[in-house]
Amino acid sequence: MSFNTALSGLNAAQAELNVTSNNIANVATTGFKESRTEFADIFSTTSFGSSGTTIGNGVLLANVAQQFNQGNLEFTSNTLDLAVSGEGFFVLSPSETNSNSIFTRNGEMGVDSNGFVVNNAGARLQVFPVNADGTVTATSLSSTIPLQLPQTAGVPTVTTLVDIGVNLPANGGILPAAGFDPLQTSTFNASTSLTVFDSLGESHVVTAYYIKTADNNWAVYYNTTDANGATLPLDITGGTAGAGGQLYHTLVFDNSGSYVSNAPASLQTTAIDFLNGSDPNQQIEFNYANNNATQFSSPFTVNVLNQNGFPIGRLTGVEISDTGVVRANFSNGQTTALGKIALARFQNAQGLAQVGNNSWQDSIDSGAPLVGEALTSSFGQVRAGALEVSNVDLTAQLVNLIAAQRNFQANAKSIETNNTITQAIINIR
Repeated sequence: MSFNTALSGLNAAQAELNVTSNNIANVATTGFKESRTEFADIFSTTSFGSSGTTIGNGVLLANVAQQFNQGNLEFTSNTLDLAVSGEGFFVLSPSETNSNSIFTRNGEMGVDSNGFVVNNAGARLQVFPVNADGTVTATSLSSTIPLQLPQTAGVPTVTTLVDIGVNLPANGGILPAAGFDPLQTSTFNASTSLTVFDSLGESHVVTAYYIKTADNNWAVYYNTTDANGATLPLDITGGTAGAGGQLYHTLVFDNSGSYVSNAPASLQTTAIDFLNGSDPNQQIEFNYANNNATQFSSPFTVNVLNQNGFPIGRLTGVEISDTGVVRANFSNGQTTALGKIALARFQNAQGLAQVGNNSWQDSIDSGAPLVGEALTSSFGQVRAGALEVSNVDLTAQLVNLIAAQRNFQANAKSIETNNTITQAIINIR
């Protein structure tokens, strides 16, 4: 009996040595959670035995419990390095065909050949689908989707609206609207240009020419160029026929220099055919009324000059907010919300089943995953460009290593002592 008792002690000490060695080996593993050996004594007696005089039968390894306390954060220069400051696990999909989610605190992420954000084992990071403003549309585990970085911003956006806010010089000379010639600067008082886009994403420069035709009255012509580089006059629907029959519009100001009206009321061009295969029915509206157009006795200035079109854009970077919203930035100035990083927590995290690579699966002991958004409920904050290092306390583990070694030696001594006693009994004559 005493041999078995001491043997159980040796096995327990060996288990503690193994667990401690594993902790020490993973002291530099990102997202690793240290384990702790938990032992229980072995006690048995018969139905009619006296527990007061029963000697224990040794020790057994009751559990190897992982400790999910927060590790320190280490900041990096990689935006896709992620960490959770607080409670929560990242949700991963092991593969395209495996629907069983796994969970991790290791945020070392990269991009695979298809643009999916994956960990070093190829498991895909899961996010909630979002609207254009980054608000989540569904927050269940089944609604999560793999995070994929696009290569382009999608189809180009055709320009349909131009906002213009200018100050026209009140002391400018009066000129005839019919005498306008874009090649002769003496036929107009001022001009400004901006880039617009057709339905194919091709850029075109549109120039506005301002002619003072009377006090507080201005005629405005617009020109651009077609695919062949030829000047393309832009007619205003319902405008006034001017030089070469081109239809222009007028701006009217009061005697204090404030905008009053424009004629016609809607400043929209007729159909524009750039002769490059783009939509020949494209129209552009010019908006002065809402952009503080003025006529003061000061030089011509442009205060507002915007348009709503975009070319095709290439991905230039990714931003991840503290709440986990992932936005892609493109070379055309557009920003697109791709998703919101899903986080999961458990009623009993120590009940999670280890699957390797610093990942876990839910089990009966852990309970079903509770999925939510960062900085809501009890979920922590998502930190981009940071990694959670191992929570192993190396000093404490080295002390545990010494203690486990002493326990092993002590139990070995018990076996040695029992062997001596047994040998003495055998040698009795």
